[in-house]
Amino acid sequence: MTGRVAGKVALITGAARGQGRAHAVRLAGEGADIIAIDLAGPLPGVLYDSATPADLDETARLVKEAGGRIVTTVADVRDIDALRAATDAGVAELGRLDIVIANAGICIPHAWDDISPQEFRDVIDINVVGVWNTVTVTAPHVIAGGRGGSIVLTSSYAGVKMQPFMVHYTASKHAVTGMARAFAAELGRHDIRVNSIHPGAVDTPMGSGAMQEGLATAGETNPALNNMGTPFLPRFAASAEEIADAVLFLASEESKFITAVPLSIDGGAARY
Repeated sequence: MTGRVAGKVALITGAARGQGRAHAVRLAGEGADIIAIDLAGPLPGVLYDSATPADLDETARLVKEAGGRIVTTVADVRDIDALRAATDAGVAELGRLDIVIANAGICIPHAWDDISPQEFRDVIDINVVGVWNTVTVTAPHVIAGGRGGSIVLTSSYAGVKMQPFMVHYTASKHAVTGMARAFAAELGRHDIRVNSIHPGAVDTPMGSGAMQEGLATAGETNPALNNMGTPFLPRFAASAEEIADAVLFLASEESKFITAVPLSIDGGAARY
């Protein structure tokens, strides 16, 4: 098989739909096999519909259609034992692990004084602890392969600037940005690159009408902040496939001397 990641195996969390699905299909189209993990069930507090097992099945169908093998598992990134079991099983079936995309995350728009302690913990547990869990259970497999590899952590526009009306989300994504740099420093001796991606608005279920309505409601508390995050380019939102193009670059050998880099994919929004 030919392709920019031919013969490699990529593990992706949050793979049932949206950006995670786009990453899986894009990498499979360039020769990779996929370990796809998703909660595929209700997420705490979110305003958008949660992914389902049927969504994860559709990801599997699309990956196979693109020419890749795929192992799917329903697991929660907050549960390190379940995540380790899913990773170990996927590597046992597909034979190796080269690429890790820690993509799972949630986003809940609320003004600072409307965020409950439980909501804050939920965002941190999924967006921060979940990413740490993902790297913790996958990196040993990449190291054991002795071939180096690439780990990509999904941060956000909010992880290089900030997102009004999402203190918890902003805090979580800055943590992811820092983790990418710190993991890059320690894993570099194994020739493992670790970078973070920073999408702005993306046309996925997370960016659905209900989500936008919730953000607009929060924005009524301080309208002066509503224009932050405006892109310079004509479109407000990227497609999930455009984010996947950047992930493919970071996963491929084309980025073999790039590590500890926060890559913005936001149409210039972080510079607004």
